[in-house]
Amino acid sequence: MRLLTLLLLFVSCGLTLHAADKAATPDALVAELYKSEKKKASPFFQDKNRALVDHYFTKELGDLLWKDTIDSKGEVGALDGDPLYDAQDMEIKNFLIHPAKTEEGKATILVTFVNFEEKKRITFQCVQQGGAWKISDIQYADYALLKLLKDSVVK
Repeated sequence: MRLLTLLLLFVSCGLTLHAADKAATPDALVAELYKSEKKKASPFFQDKNRALVDHYFTKELGDLLWKDTIDSKGEVGALDGDPLYDAQDMEIKNFLIHPAKTEEGKATILVTFVNFEEKKRITFQCVQQGGAWKISDIQYADYALLKLLKDSVVK
């Protein structure tokens, strides 16, 4: 009986850990992305782990980000600043990830903060794919990441 209990506990923990691999909500995914940067495990600008890119982004956006990184060969590519802050230098204050607005498998997440006394608004567009939320685009004040990459990377 004790062996059966331990086996059930082990399976239950494994399922819980597997479920934790997928962000339960789109705003949790965005929060996880910002945390990954602080841990120096960001999917941006790295060419060692494609699965890391695929964890956060749709195939379309992930392919473009990956291609930009690979083609740039360590130099500046289409992204010339940090895409999470839309800046090259950061002094972030009042950072807030707003609750997601979801509708029919799509979500919009607003992130606001102040960088060097300038108010910033970044909007993440997410879609649900295969039971997981994925970022399909990031919109800034005067451009969208998907369009920037399509215009720069796809030639």
